[in-house]
Order: sequence, then structure tokens, then C-alpha cells
Amino acid sequence: MAGRIAIMGAGAVGCYYGAMLALAGEDVILIGRPALRDGVVASGLLLEKSGEKILTHPQASTDPAAVAGADLVLFCVKSPDTEATAAQIAPYLAPEAQILSLQNGVTNAARLSAVLGRRAIPTVVYVASTMMGPAHVLHRGRGELVLGTAPQAEAIAARLRKAGIPTEVSDQAETALWTKLVINCALNAISAVTQQPYGHIIATEGVPDLMRGLVAECSAVAQARGITLPDDLWDQLWRIAETMPAQTSSTAQDLARNRPSEIEHLNGEIARQAQALGLPAPLNAAMTALVRLAEMR
Repeated sequence: MAGRIAIMGAGAVGCYYGAMLALAGEDVILIGRPALRDGVVASGLLLEKSGEKILTHPQASTDPAAVAGADLVLFCVKSPDTEATAAQIAPYLAPEAQILSLQNGVTNAARLSAVLGRRAIPTVVYVASTMMGPAHVLHRGRGELVLGTAPQAEAIAARLRKAGIPTEVSDQAETALWTKLVINCALNAISAVTQQPYGHIIATEGVPDLMRGLVAECSAVAQARGITLPDDLWDQLWRIAETMPAQTSSTAQDLARNRPSEIEHLNGEIARQAQALGLPAPLNAAMTALVRLAEMR
């Protein structure tokens, strides 16, 4: 019988997958902020999806030690908190526990693995979700996961698929992470600085040209790193913006809630890698600086 699933850093992404797993009968514990814990304990976690509102009943805690006993941990914390949170949970992880890094950026799984002293499986997340209240998650679209290869990856994927979460295992997970990073670099900072959703962004004169410039800089860095990005990357990016016109980026949501963003691990990552490689990336550097300024508000 499958054991407990812990969602470490249960925000919009973690709560969506936690709700789906709880609906499937899994023993789920969400580990997050006090407001989340209090809301879930008082009345459950509300999942709003496809026009329906479904109440789920996972457990909830604020204590990293609550990962104890879990055989699967979905690690969903923001990139800047990776090492600190990994150190908090490390003493409580069961020896057999499998760790999935459901995070933006391309360095988190390696950073997490280094602290934990065991391999965390890099996981590419394709979901649009938003917290509408302390214990109310709105699903706006998609929901797929792509796991990197690992001995237990296929079994984990099968377990997730049983909960209605489309999941595949791929030896191209690194390429997929880079593809997602480039898409995030083209959309997230613009959405954050302007507090505008994707539909407005792509419909505004001049902005698609800015997005193409950001993508070009990212692509040059990826090529220099030996990463082959898909030929249809721009089409993927445009399709996301067109099919989720009301969605704002996770970076925009962070700023709207007066929380630190992941910009240093998105456009900032490209700017740093470009500098190390001797490549120009003025647009990504500028978007990073603008988000930093916006965070000061």
C-alpha cells in the first residue's frame, strides 16, 4: 500500500497537485504557511477546476518535520529557498523517500540533491494555478508533469497518473526544463512589472518583439551550454499565452502579494550565465533589474 505524500512548500502549484492526489484517496499532507494550515484544518482545501468547486481534505502543517513518514515528497518551494528548506527537511526524510523537485529554473534539482545527500528527481511542471484564498486553489489550465529518469520514476509516474495527473518520464527532462525557463523568461517578468495577464501582453504593440529578443538571448546561452531547444519553442510560448489569456505569471503573483520573487533564477540566471560565457543578454538583465525595483515597493 502506498504511503503518505508530503507537499513541501504548498502554494498554488503544491495545493493543486495535493488536491488532485487527495481526491484520488492518497494520504496527503500540505506543508506551508500558517494561513494555509488554518484554512485546511478548519474547512478543507477547495479546488476550483473546470467550473466546479470540489472540497478536498488533506492534512496540513507548517512544520518541515511533517515530511516524516512520507514515501514521496513533492518539493515545491520557491527557488531562493531551496537550500534552507532542504536543510530543514533532511533530518526527517525516510530512507526510502523519493523527492521530486517541482520548481522553476534549471539548477534546483542539483542544489536540492547536494543538501539532501540523495538524488532529487528534476520535474517539469506545466500547470496554471492561483491561490484565491488561504485554502482555495483555482486551476486555470494544463497540469502535466515530466519526470527525469530515475530508478523509481516510472512507478511514481504511474501513481500520479492514477490521480488524474498526466505524467511522463523522459531522458530529455533537462531540455524540457530549459524550454520552460526560456518561456518563463519571455513572460514572467513582463507580467510581473506590468501586473498584466498573458493575453494583454501579447496583444500590446511592441511587446512580442521584446519577447522575441528575450528568447533569442536565452537561446544563445542554451546553445553555448550544449542544450538543444525545440524548433517550435516560439509556437509553444505563443500557444500558452493564447490559451491562458487571463493568467498572470507566478512572478507577478509574488509581487502582488509582496513576496520575494524567483527572478534571480529566471531572467537573472540567463543574465549570469551569459556574462560567464561572454555573451550579451541586456534584455534579460534589464528585466531582472526592473523586477528587483518592483520588489522594493
